[in-house]
Amino acid sequence: MILSILCFIAGILLVIFGADWLTDGASALARRLKMSELMIGLTIVAIGTSLPELVISVSSALSGNSGISLGNVLGSNIFNGMFILGVTAIITPVVFNGKMLSRELPFNLLASIVVLLVSGSMLVGGAPGEYVTRYSGMLLLCFCAIFVRYTFSLKGDGAAEEEVHSPMSVAKIVLFMAGGLAALIFGGNIFVDGASDIARMFGLSEALIGITIVSVGSSLPELAVSVNAARRGNVGIALGNVLGSNILNIFFILGCSATIAPISLEGFSCVDYYVLLASSVFIYLFGLFFGKNKITRVEGAILVAGYVAYVVYLIMGI
Repeated sequence: MILSILCFIAGILLVIFGADWLTDGASALARRLKMSELMIGLTIVAIGTSLPELVISVSSALSGNSGISLGNVLGSNIFNGMFILGVTAIITPVVFNGKMLSRELPFNLLASIVVLLVSGSMLVGGAPGEYVTRYSGMLLLCFCAIFVRYTFSLKGDGAAEEEVHSPMSVAKIVLFMAGGLAALIFGGNIFVDGASDIARMFGLSEALIGITIVSVGSSLPELAVSVNAARRGNVGIALGNVLGSNILNIFFILGCSATIAPISLEGFSCVDYYVLLASSVFIYLFGLFFGKNKITRVEGAILVAGYVAYVVYLIMGI
């Protein structure tokens, strides 16, 4: 128990420091490469902060712990879309670039719809409600390839920011980003290990551990990066990080996991999928309609409250 608690605390500290380094490096890289901070958030930062989810989900699939694998993806996306984006908006309203985010937001919504379909086995290869099949995993990877190709076509599109020469040297940028990612990944992993051990001592199910403890732990990098970026005024990185991570979690991480081994849906309910879909719909509505191309502090508070209500529902159902 003592070792688990130490891992829990050490993981949080590593994630906090790693987020600072990664945010500094990513901001400098965005300026040096004349790319928008949104694109950096959608690619480099999103991929880097999604590595804990990738490692955990693939390892769980290989070891037969599919409840943790799927719960990690579902829980991470719900946590990202409701809690992280909500906290970010409370710190500073999240302003959307209408030209670009009228496309990224639908991609995020599409990912939530697709995972609902494949988890219902409405595609080829399995009885309804039993597995996310290998065929479905391959389909998700095809969506991932489309998203990556689309994202890299955005360079120069909508990135009408002033050219500012980065004050940070290339070597320092590499050092900050590599060190930040390493701290985030290692810190996230030992946090998950410690938290999972503690949770199991209280007899929680594999699916519940995956969708709560593991997903929150593996999403700590996204939380730390987004909060730090928002605090420093780099809202593009914060927003791109959340949207990019959510899309990659479903298309790439769940796709890889299901392709390696079919994922059992035992222990999950329709409520988990509907909450995920609802979070994507709310972000879309808040961003493009209700908030006039931004998520306000009030709307951010609504998202956070929604996540808290969902967690309470899960705990009450134990």
